[in-house]
Amino acid sequence: MTSPKLPLIALLCTLPLAACAATPEALKPYPTAAEGYQRHVIDLPPQANEAGHKVEIIAGKTLEVDCNHQRLGGQWQEKTVQGWGYTYYELGQVGPAVSTLMACPDDSRKQAFVHVGGEPQLVRYNSKLPLVIYAPADMEVRYRIWSAAQDATPAPRQ
Repeated sequence: MTSPKLPLIALLCTLPLAACAATPEALKPYPTAAEGYQRHVIDLPPQANEAGHKVEIIAGKTLEVDCNHQRLGGQWQEKTVQGWGYTYYELGQVGPAVSTLMACPDDSRKQAFVHVGGEPQLVRYNSKLPLVIYAPADMEVRYRIWSAAQDATPAPRQ
């Protein structure tokens, strides 16, 4: 006679791998977040051609802004889990918001997500490991998936 728990276990195991990937066991090699930092974990779904994808990590926070272009200062670092070789990403201290200095209409103030500026943080797509990010606790971490076209365009010879 089978246990009534077996169908439930079978059902849970059929859920997408992404739902189960960030188990405490999978995160065991990664360091805990330092004081004042938060660990963010992104589980990526498997793709047919993962080499044709990248993940853009975007950190920022919602601030009151005007019509000027705003961004926060900060520096991303790629680090490796010692003894495991797994990569994780850390955002250092985030500086104050900087903006262009244009005159704005009085009614232009609004709440908006202001991201850490500089070059986009594009990282390798790998659904087999969690994407682990450490950022200051007051920062929000978002991400976008970038996909390459199936065919490469030949460059003209000159």
